[in-house]
Amino acid sequence: MNRVIAVFTKESFLVPLVAIILGLLTGAIAMLAGGFNPIKAYMSLLEKVFGNAYNFGETIRQITPLIFTGLSVAFAFRTGLFNIGAEGQFIVGMIASTAVGVSMDLPAYIHAPLAIIAGAVAGGLWGSIAGYLKAARGVNEVITSIMLNWVALYLANWIMNAFFVPSGQQRSEMIHDSAIITIGWLSTMFDSARLHWGTLIAVLAAIFFYVILWKTKSGYELRAVGLNPHASEYAGMNVNRNVVKAMFIGGMFAGIGGACEILGVFHYQAIMTAQPGYGFDGIAVALIGGNTPLGVVLGAILFGILTFGAAGMKFGAGVPVELIRVVIASVIFFVAAHGIVKIFVKPIMKKKKEGGN
Repeated sequence: MNRVIAVFTKESFLVPLVAIILGLLTGAIAMLAGGFNPIKAYMSLLEKVFGNAYNFGETIRQITPLIFTGLSVAFAFRTGLFNIGAEGQFIVGMIASTAVGVSMDLPAYIHAPLAIIAGAVAGGLWGSIAGYLKAARGVNEVITSIMLNWVALYLANWIMNAFFVPSGQQRSEMIHDSAIITIGWLSTMFDSARLHWGTLIAVLAAIFFYVILWKTKSGYELRAVGLNPHASEYAGMNVNRNVVKAMFIGGMFAGIGGACEILGVFHYQAIMTAQPGYGFDGIAVALIGGNTPLGVVLGAILFGILTFGAAGMKFGAGVPVELIRVVIASVIFFVAAHGIVKIFVKPIMKKKKEGGN
């Protein structure tokens, strides 16, 4: 029990927790300034998320892609890179899984895993483009990954129109049943909420994140290169190869997220008029989670609850949906502004030290 208490009183846990509380308080102040009741608004948000089985299931569905894109961004951060391209990697993962799901007819135990692997490889290769340009030409990965997001969007629409969308339609044919990863019995339990195996895969991906970075030689090299590429090169590590590898693995996480969205939620790929947004939300999730796998999962849960529950605030308390973005932005601000948050955490840590003495 003492070990559990110690975890919850560690500064690494307290800082994001206090940041979330401060963000919620800031959102409450914004609501009060607009003439809305923040208590009623937050209660409406919770009612929307936990009020019935369907909404709770859909909240889980909303959280799942955020875990994948959060892991994608966090993995790159941990290796000294800034992967803003999770959005594009997510999109190409969608396209690759759609292509496999629509064009092939295989047994389910082969088809669905193959479609997920296709999404992972596509996302990884898309991420490795930015990694290669960084390693070979010194091009900043922020610039290339942002540009690749738009390339992915328009390339995806072209591929869909050229090969998979019937004439006069705005979406592809449905993927074959053998490629679907929706969990039928669980979906029925949650009043037809779109629950799928991707949620379990997301948790396994978080475990993989931890194992590969902290329990393998390759992960040690990736972290070392991120901390100090010059010292790593002096120690005999191949810096360029590790940069490409880091972006490939990060892209794989986002690509799997895109694949699971097609295979588990929609079962088809629509022509996109705008980017889905999960990749950009993944940046916030990674930041809230402190770029750790457990933190990303918890950050995705928070972000998913706030995002899905925004409709409850609007209909239950009359609060504009935009105000939920104020809450999220406030949380991100306080997480990023460690110095401000530590002002509030310092007295708690001081009392803990005095108690220990």
